Amino acid sequence: MDSSLLLSFFSTLKPPLLNTSIIYSRSRKSMRPSMELSAFSYQKFIHFALDETKRRTHLVPSPLQENFRSMMAMDGKTDLQMLSFQAPKIRLLRSLCIEGDEAMQVLDFAVFPEPEFDLPIFCANFFTTATTNIVVLDLNPLHDVIKRRDYKEKYYKSLMPLGLKYAEVSKMLLPWGGKITSESLRFFSPIVIWTKFSSSQERHNVLYSAFMDYYKAWLELMDHAAEEMDASRIICNCEAQHRYLTWRAEKDPGHRVLKKLIGETLAKDLLRRFLFNGINELGSKTFLDYFPEYQSEDGTINEKRSVIGKSFENRPWDTRGEFIGNTFR
Repeated sequence: MDSSLLLSFFSTLKPPLLNTSIIYSRSRKSMRPSMELSAFSYQKFIHFALDETKRRTHLVPSPLQENFRSMMAMDGKTDLQMLSFQAPKIRLLRSLCIEGDEAMQVLDFAVFPEPEFDLPIFCANFFTTATTNIVVLDLNPLHDVIKRRDYKEKYYKSLMPLGLKYAEVSKMLLPWGGKITSESLRFFSPIVIWTKFSSSQERHNVLYSAFMDYYKAWLELMDHAAEEMDASRIICNCEAQHRYLTWRAEKDPGHRVLKKLIGETLAKDLLRRFLFNGINELGSKTFLDYFPEYQSEDGTINEKRSVIGKSFENRPWDTRGEFIGNTFR
């Protein structure tokens, strides 16, 4: 998700027009603009996911809902809606839905497993304007599927037909989104849908179908996941999730849109405490502990999205899920 198109999309957002404070609120219906669900609304994605999850497990509100429910951006027009839940095998299910004027919509939906389970992380990041869509949909591997064949076989061998359904049958509607860096690829699976497309009812229907299929597949994995009893493996899962969260909180391109909408301070707070909650709870390592190659000469973090320099123009996995991108360097 490191293309120039994504960056140009963020740059089209208007800077804040009003110098007003943003307030986390439990109920702000009187201050919220009217938001009828359109054919392209991401609200139905969230509703589907919550309904399906409740059919499979006992979903309860997360304590995060006390502080993160809704925000109004500084332009006075863009609404940020947040939901968060937890369940016996789910550490955090959360969503951020942004709806503004000029047909700009964003969905950031993710499900993080409890450390006792090595389940993949469900990830749906959708950015939409009236003409452009930038999409990442995946079951992000908790462990490296390129180096860890056992983990790939455990979770992704059975999922390859699902991935091929959308990689092949729908390739004209959801084409590969172009260059992606080696760093980002480490957190993607062989079934990732990484795509850019112009808006149309047909393509949004396919995207919704893919979201439903991928989420039901994740829930099926959750249903059959056995709790890990080995303390060392639980620690390994915990660190793997913490590494993922640390990367996303530091390098996620969504930081740009949040900074424009609500300012730098609140954007960082939303990233670390809500979107990638667990950074302070699951581990103590820093970004540079995990990714020392990003350390600048002055000891700070290099702001570049990629320092390895290798990117992949086409899908770097074959139909069996085998990595065909040669080496990262």
